[in-house]
Amino acid sequence: MQTHNVLISAGSNIGDKSGNCKKGISALIRTERAVLLGESKLYKTEPVDYTDQDWFVNCAIKISTPLEPLELLTEIKRIEFEAGRKKDAVRFGPRVLDLDIIFFDDQVVESDNLIIPHPRMHQRRFVLMPICDIDPDIMHPVLKKSIRALLAELDGSGQKVSEL
Repeated sequence: MQTHNVLISAGSNIGDKSGNCKKGISALIRTERAVLLGESKLYKTEPVDYTDQDWFVNCAIKISTPLEPLELLTEIKRIEFEAGRKKDAVRFGPRVLDLDIIFFDDQVVESDNLIIPHPRMHQRRFVLMPICDIDPDIMHPVLKKSIRALLAELDGSGQKVSEL
């Protein structure tokens, strides 16, 4: 059976933020459709875009999975819903759990429901720093730059990130 290497970003800014991220990751691994290959540190991160909300806790994981991209998205959306996430009232607003597929092998996917690589990941310190913990040399399949290089290019304005 073919498996895929996938990087996923996890975040929460409601309730037990660290616990929500850890429970979301555990729920994905418990499906037995994902094997954990790597995990970042937890980070406290300033909200981006919609700033009138509590700070987030973010992390990233690397998994191996036999699921195809849209199958994995369906599984992730189920886990978010079971964690208590409802339809977001505000775009980029508060959320109990947010799981985003950042990379899926080196595939480029563009559908109505899913874009991989994640379309804003290269602008987000809260995504890039945790991925650097796992693999700073992974290459963005479209921009042809490493995660380390993309992180170095950020100007840092409005994107405070610190280890928990």
